[in-house]
Amino acid sequence: MTNTNLKILKTLIIVDFLWIIMTVIFFDINTLWSTQVGFLSSVLVMSASIAAYKRMVDARVEHNVITYDDSKDVIDHLEDPYDLYSEDVHHEDEKDFVEVVKEERKKLKNNRSLFQTMKDTKAALSFYRLGAYAILILGFLYLNRHGLLHIPSYIVALGIPPIIIVGILLRSQETHTEDTLQ
Repeated sequence: MTNTNLKILKTLIIVDFLWIIMTVIFFDINTLWSTQVGFLSSVLVMSASIAAYKRMVDARVEHNVITYDDSKDVIDHLEDPYDLYSEDVHHEDEKDFVEVVKEERKKLKNNRSLFQTMKDTKAALSFYRLGAYAILILGFLYLNRHGLLHIPSYIVALGIPPIIIVGILLRSQETHTEDTLQ
């Protein structure tokens, strides 16, 4: 387990412990159940998403698959995503519009196979993420069915883990960037 992962885990446990104490002191049992189900299911979803994307990126790095052309500036990519106004493009002789459209349709059909589409959606359809979302949905339905659901505390508890994880990752990236600059 890396230093950043350990820091995220410790922070989530500490925040959850403080959240339990605050809920027990100031609120009722319904709020405690709602916050715990929301918090834990949100942690599971975030952890499963990170693990799935990490596996996908590691596999692409292992097979030297590059999916982004970084030769263009980010602003140029946003303003001209299809490179229509590039000065480097050499225009061929004028072709019939119907022929050009047919050629482009062939390229689009040939470029995306079912295998490639499944390979690209591997992270979105991983068992980790699907299981975590199933726990999220089943937890919500359980709380709602048994009258334990307190919507405001559930929503707040769902939002806390992403904020913590993103904050720690951004802070670790800043320290990593500062270390490499020095």
